[in-house]
Amino acid sequence: METYLNQNFSGVKPKHSSDETLKNWRTLCGVVKNPKRRFRFTANLVKRHEAAVMRRGNQEKLRVAVLVSKAALQFLQGVEPGDYTAPEEVKAAGYEICADEVGSIVEGHDPKKLKFHGGVDGIVTKLKTSTTDGLSTDKEGLSRRQELFGINKFTEAEQKSFWVFVWEALQDMTLMVLAVCAFVSLIVGIATEGWPKGAHDGLGIVASILLVVFVTATSDYRQSLQFKDLDKEKKKISIQVTRNGYRQKLSIYELLPGDIVHLAIGDQVPADGLFLSGFSVSIDESSLTGESEPVMVSAEIPYLLSGTKVQDGSCKMLVTTVGMRTQWGKLMATLSEGGDDETPLQVKLNGVATIIGKIGLFFALVTFAVLVQKMLARKFIEGTHWSWSGDDALELLEYFAIAVTIVVVAVPEGLPLAVTLSLAFAMKKMMKDKALVRHLAACETMGSATTICSDKTGTLTTNHMTVVKACICMKVMDLNKQVASEIPDKALKLLLQSIFTNTGGEVVINQQGKREILGTPTETAILEFGLSLGGDFQSERQASKVLRVEPFNSTKKRMGVVLELPEGVVRAHSKGASEIILAACDKMINANGEVVPLDQASIKHLKSTIESFADEALRTLCLAYVDLKSDVSAETPIPASGYTCIGIVGIKDPVRPGVKESVAICRAAGITVRMVTGDNINTAKAIARECGILTDNGIAIEGPDFREKSLEELHRLIPKIQVMARSSPLDKHTLVKHLRTTFDEVVAVTGDGTNDAPALHEADIGLAMGIAGTEVAKESADVIILDDNFSTIVTVARWGRSVYINIQKFVQFQLTVNVVALIVNFTSACLTGSAPLTAVQLLWVNMIMDTLGALALATEPPNDELMKRPPVGRTGNFISSVMWRNIMGQSLYQFIVIWLLQSKGKSYFGLHGDDSDLILNTLIFNAFVFCQLFNEINSREMEKEDVLDGIWDNNVFVSVIFATFVFQVIIVEYLGAFANTSPLTIMQWFYSIFIGFLSMPIAVYLKRIPI
Repeated sequence: METYLNQNFSGVKPKHSSDETLKNWRTLCGVVKNPKRRFRFTANLVKRHEAAVMRRGNQEKLRVAVLVSKAALQFLQGVEPGDYTAPEEVKAAGYEICADEVGSIVEGHDPKKLKFHGGVDGIVTKLKTSTTDGLSTDKEGLSRRQELFGINKFTEAEQKSFWVFVWEALQDMTLMVLAVCAFVSLIVGIATEGWPKGAHDGLGIVASILLVVFVTATSDYRQSLQFKDLDKEKKKISIQVTRNGYRQKLSIYELLPGDIVHLAIGDQVPADGLFLSGFSVSIDESSLTGESEPVMVSAEIPYLLSGTKVQDGSCKMLVTTVGMRTQWGKLMATLSEGGDDETPLQVKLNGVATIIGKIGLFFALVTFAVLVQKMLARKFIEGTHWSWSGDDALELLEYFAIAVTIVVVAVPEGLPLAVTLSLAFAMKKMMKDKALVRHLAACETMGSATTICSDKTGTLTTNHMTVVKACICMKVMDLNKQVASEIPDKALKLLLQSIFTNTGGEVVINQQGKREILGTPTETAILEFGLSLGGDFQSERQASKVLRVEPFNSTKKRMGVVLELPEGVVRAHSKGASEIILAACDKMINANGEVVPLDQASIKHLKSTIESFADEALRTLCLAYVDLKSDVSAETPIPASGYTCIGIVGIKDPVRPGVKESVAICRAAGITVRMVTGDNINTAKAIARECGILTDNGIAIEGPDFREKSLEELHRLIPKIQVMARSSPLDKHTLVKHLRTTFDEVVAVTGDGTNDAPALHEADIGLAMGIAGTEVAKESADVIILDDNFSTIVTVARWGRSVYINIQKFVQFQLTVNVVALIVNFTSACLTGSAPLTAVQLLWVNMIMDTLGALALATEPPNDELMKRPPVGRTGNFISSVMWRNIMGQSLYQFIVIWLLQSKGKSYFGLHGDDSDLILNTLIFNAFVFCQLFNEINSREMEKEDVLDGIWDNNVFVSVIFATFVFQVIIVEYLGAFANTSPLTIMQWFYSIFIGFLSMPIAVYLKRIPI
């Protein structure tokens, strides 16, 4: 079976499967009872094709708009005033431009219209907003603005009601055929035996069908609600906005035209808008147009489109168009109906369902043929083969119903759906554990992970940074013990200028009137250091004019700014990785605050200072400046050398509590943890040792060294690499690619920056940071770690293993029921001419093993034992030899017991009289159900003997077992007329339960058989 599955159903990968692959496996699913239900949680390829066509249309539209825009720029001088007049309701509200007009300017890249309306400043005025204070938070004004310009949400498909799921459950082909059988049975039964006796069989089947339909629909409806809740969580995106003069975080769904949005590298543009101010803004429009070439945005080309990503730079943007008025809104409305890719396990279990379905269909046809042949032979012997009564018709109908019900039981439609049930359950629980799963497949893939490549900052450490040491003017200062008051005035002035101007952060006064620092933890720490030295952020910023900004990125490992000072001097400040900035310096500031050449002794002193800071697990940054010629422009790149070193700061970022224990858990679970960081190698090694990542046998390597290694050297080195320092995003991508392809590892990678996107995309599981992560990183990730904590990653691995094992347990349980139900009904039909389990009874068994079984076994919470076994990896068989041992052993026991009951049951239980067959069949049915009930308990553990350990912690499992038991008593004792059962004595109940219970010691014996 595993070979067949690997050949036909293994093409679908956890991510990036082609539409052709997704289409192929669907065509291989030959026996599908209910396509609506079976393929509910699979990708909608039609909608995806529509989205691709829309993207191509956007690309062409934008290409034309840009060409027209360029041509129009040449003729702007001669633009005559147009004939645009704002609608009356817009004027009445105090605006001078409507949503369609302002939307057409940005979407059409229309410079003529923009100039006609007074440029960007004119649009600001006409939208009744302010570039400095933003919108007023007056509720009435905001709601009126919303009425006229719309909300920033795209149209989504409505949540299906419960009755839609009932209707979809009724689409099951076998249930439809059984419903027809029930209808015919009702008519023939009432015609021959009268009401109500003649209606019992037909009503029994109808009641069973309705029970199956409503239980199935309830389970499916609850799953859909869980996915809806998770979808809401996925869409929670905040952005920095200025309103009422205060900068604040706001949900992108609350944005309105006129809002002033602050965009930084890695942000997603939340609405269509116009550029107000900023530096080096490069936009990636591939998500909207499929075009990979970045677009530069400036005051000359100010158009920003919703859904595009900020690849570089930072800016302020005026929101002009929101929601479904934007191309992104229309595209997202289509894409949201495209659905998630199906997971490899879903596809594999569809394959299992197809194989067993075909076998079941064959057995059903043969069973029907044998039963009809036995009936015809009997009638021929009796000489009544030419005369057919209503009873004969009912008997024939019962045989047909049994054959159809064998297909119902044999086609395990619940297998692929058990995956989504288990994943939905796990995803909801993981949300509480601070992990948001964006793609279903990631949940199951994480269970097979063999390697985790983790960032250091914010994941292994707390990301609460403070400057604790500094080397200014060649003097090393411990800021916990001494105040940095010994710095000469001239050097202090340069230091404060560097801190407050060359930063991506801001010091603002919040709505409570308190000082607040905005920015990354590193920027916050340095700004706090500057404030502690007596610096004033606002006055320092206002004292100079910014000519050029180069934001920090993880490739250059530095950031810079060019300032025009009041005295006419043009100065560039640079800040970044200590070794890189120091290498660009040829001068320094000495203890007297004078600029002197950087000699070998000073370089040695500074390098040893960097190393001593790094050995104490401090992040080190170097600050430097260079004075430039006064004729430099905003387009002139910031120099790469000739700098004067101002100083070095050491930033403390403590290791998170519990990380060392989590790394130890990973090691015990066979998962290798590697640290990949942009920090200094000594800092990285110190933190890695503290976390338990770097061992005596492990290697710590720097990115530049890693890049220079040959392929042979890499193959020898990579298995031993535990720390990679000063790494670039490309180094991380290369490491991940080699681990996946050369060493066949299942790799999980963490990332927070825009440049981490390729590695997150390449990895089997991309883990983005929820707090420090950019929107670009989150978009590329499969799981978002909401608290940025490494321990949460271990929790995700534990849940991933739990999902995989739970589905294996359910498959083991269901295949056992399939095998026994098929063989019992088939052999009984062949040998005795009748089937011991009726259509109604088989429908009940089907519900026990399908919906209720999935509910019980697929929702088992994870235990600590899961992290004490090796990972499955990429090559493990899903239906393992351990599972086959348990399935065959239990099936053999159940078949022998039921066969003995059929052949010897009457004499053993002393059954005589007309109802002896009915009582015996009831006993067989009861024993069979209790065998499944106890085997469900056995299936909680595939190898561990103590299956009752922790059973009371799983309320769902206990409830399902209890409900099944209660319903079984009701069916046998009170619904005999409908279910073809007869009430049993206490002793008969005892024997039925005892037969089921015996499967537990048998399971213990089976688990002792070595595989």
